[in-house]
Amino acid sequence: MVDTRLIDGKAHAAALRQRVAAAVADIKKNHGVMPGLAVVLVGQDPASEVYVRSKGKQTVEVGMLSFEHKMAANTSEADLLEQIAELNDDPTVDGILVQFPMPEQISQHKVINTIDPAKDVDGFHPMNAGHLWSGEPALVPCTPFGCVQLLKAELGKLSGLDAIVIGRSNIVGKPLAGLLVQENCTVTIAHSRTRDLPGVARRADILIAAVGKPEMIKGDWIKPGATVIDVGVNRIALPDGKTRLVGDVAFAEAQGIAGAITPVPGGVGPMTIACLLRNTLVAACRRRGLPVPTI
Repeated sequence: MVDTRLIDGKAHAAALRQRVAAAVADIKKNHGVMPGLAVVLVGQDPASEVYVRSKGKQTVEVGMLSFEHKMAANTSEADLLEQIAELNDDPTVDGILVQFPMPEQISQHKVINTIDPAKDVDGFHPMNAGHLWSGEPALVPCTPFGCVQLLKAELGKLSGLDAIVIGRSNIVGKPLAGLLVQENCTVTIAHSRTRDLPGVARRADILIAAVGKPEMIKGDWIKPGATVIDVGVNRIALPDGKTRLVGDVAFAEAQGIAGAITPVPGGVGPMTIACLLRNTLVAACRRRGLPVPTI
């Protein structure tokens, strides 16, 4: 049995927000710059509304400007794209985030491609994806960036380690693989068609689960002592009619096998918003030709 360490995403996120706040105060003092983040929410999805409120609150807490644009669920695609174009042209806005999912009448692909890549703090625009894979400076997706920060805090240098990313989405799996390649990991992207997925996973020093299936990764898939990052957030029903959140990893099985693991909730999730604030600061600096703080 291994003494499994819990990776405290809340603590790491709080520390990152403190570093962002200090850097924001510095560029305000020395350059008169106040970064601004605009969030666009279409419809009234309760979970999205809670998330947007949290983003707005944390944006203000680190000293940035926060702009919220709420649009009706029946908003046309043309009207949403026009709103994004206005934010592209607004000099007070450094970062633009459109909250997904979108109503069915709106193409997520068109939304992503309309956002100015220099303000694309979600890191989803094809130009930012291309810069990431070519090793050039890019705004990178927040959840993958947060995962790598947690890994580096836990393990130090990642160079030479075998990593498996289970999940190949454009939002998490693919950009996370690109970031791990930049850290000189040997990276495997696994998915539903991977032959002997448990056996492939068992070879990895780092296992990252991002499939969206509750407790799919079992304890015996994990190499003893491996570091496990669980990106999944799944709500499951309990026999008493209540619900609870679980990850993509069978957490109880992983304890005693993994060297370290992120809990759900309280692991990767808190890092996502902190990294969004970091991306907004980076975008504000790059747009003005200012040095980008190392945070």
